[in-house]
Amino acid sequence: MIERDSHLANPPLKDIRSKIEKAARIADRKPSDIALIAVSKTRSSDEIRPLLEAGHCVFGENRVQEAMEKWPALKGDYPDIQLHMIGQLQSNKAAEAVALFDYIHSLDRLSLVKALAKEMDRQDRRIACFLQVNIGEESQKGGCDIKAVPELLAQARTAGIAVAGLMAVPPDNANPVPYFALLAKLARDRGLDGLSIGMSGDFESAIKLGATHIRVGTALFGARAVRAT
Repeated sequence: MIERDSHLANPPLKDIRSKIEKAARIADRKPSDIALIAVSKTRSSDEIRPLLEAGHCVFGENRVQEAMEKWPALKGDYPDIQLHMIGQLQSNKAAEAVALFDYIHSLDRLSLVKALAKEMDRQDRRIACFLQVNIGEESQKGGCDIKAVPELLAQARTAGIAVAGLMAVPPDNANPVPYFALLAKLARDRGLDGLSIGMSGDFESAIKLGATHIRVGTALFGARAVRAT
């Protein structure tokens, strides 16, 4: 995980770091093995800069176009930034995604494997990817079927894509723990170390079940303002 030295003067960041350390101790894990991805979707550069100034460098975005509008300038000012694509990715955005992001968490189908592999070859830039799994078998969510994980993993590896692990979002209003445990088992069965699980409301449980990457937005930035219509 990339992180500059700082005194963590940002109170929300300091609080999240403290909770990560506590959960890691309970699980007999090293806090340094857990990457905190600050989910900055819909957040302006002015909202992001206080975290950067506090030393945090790892951020996640849901949309390629939004990320392209704000992150090139921020990367110019803060070269240590590590940017993660955590939202659904259209195959026709593969070129932009490979150029801008350092990790992709939403690889979920063969067509995207082909598009990303082609762009990685063309740009001579290798991007580690997480396979997104539809862990709750929800029709409205992205991710491959649980049974499709072995085949998609093989396809990605054959295409030369480094697979960092598995990613999932449990069903809303459900206890996330069984879903985290299931994803962890799927990863172990396939020899994968990375687990991208856990958000603002459940990241401590995710850490105890092996999360290597947690995606936290509201707890760091606060609730999003409601825009008038």
